[in-house]
Amino acid sequence: MTLEDLVRLRRARDAMDRDYAQPLDVPALARIALMSAGHFSRSFRAAFGETPYSYLMTRRVERAKALLRRGDMSVTEVCFAVGCTSLGSFSTRFTELVGESPSAYRARCHEAGAPIPACLAKIHTRPVRKGAPVHVPSSPSPRVP
Repeated sequence: MTLEDLVRLRRARDAMDRDYAQPLDVPALARIALMSAGHFSRSFRAAFGETPYSYLMTRRVERAKALLRRGDMSVTEVCFAVGCTSLGSFSTRFTELVGESPSAYRARCHEAGAPIPACLAKIHTRPVRKGAPVHVPSSPSPRVP
């Protein structure tokens, strides 16, 4: 894989991060990366360790968790707000990634995490597909005088 391919793949990944609620599919993402759909899918998985669909759904579930924690939207409203078109598929993927149904997650108390800055909470609450490699940010090494 070339550096140019990686730049194109990152462009498509950035589009998923930014436009997760839009109707995105592999052909549309492949166009962003200036690749054929098959080449894009294979290259994306090789570069990022998961399929484009899996990455997009993880972003959608991540955003859904934030909306469900607010508590002012129903599960169905959240499903459509994050770009999913099937409540059943959304609930199945949410449960797979989070370990509980969207309804159970919404009903649970989330006040304990309120004082945690959003940038840190995002790292620790990011949904992770079972079997997917987990990236844990390393802390800076202490400086020696």
